[in-house]
Formats: sequence, C-alpha cells, structure tokens
Amino acid sequence: MHLIWVVLIGFLAGLVARMLTPGRGPSGFFLTAGLGIVGSLAATFLGQALGWYRPGQSAGFIGAVVGAVILLLLYHLATRR
Repeated sequence: MHLIWVVLIGFLAGLVARMLTPGRGPSGFFLTAGLGIVGSLAATFLGQALGWYRPGQSAGFIGAVVGAVILLLLYHLATRR
C-alpha cells in the first residue's frame, strides 16, 4: 500500500511541477510520476545534506514539488538548442 501512495503523491508532485515550469517536458503518467518521485528523493537528499531533515526523514509534498521543478529546469537546460 505504501508503494501506491508513493506513486500517487509522486504523480501529483510531478503534475504541479509541470504546471509551474514553462516549456515542454516529459509527459505521460509514468514519466510524470517518476519526475515527482525522483524530485522527492532529490529534495530529501539535498535537505538531509543541508541539515533541514534528520536522517530517515523524507521531504514532504512541497519538497517533492521543488525537487521536481529543479529537475525539470535541469532537463530544459540540457535539451535547449
């Protein structure tokens, strides 16, 4: 059941990040959910490295959205012509 919640929250975070970030990005359910999940992991890792979160504590929904936005911005920088 935990995995289902992770995918759903990741999908929602990915949707919000795609709405906040201009430009075309990866689309589809699995890519959007993956974007949110990876954004959450990135935000958790960065937050723990900066001392915002304790070890074992994960980033919340806002942290997942911020991490996904950062990943989308990096994607746009890498694919810019």
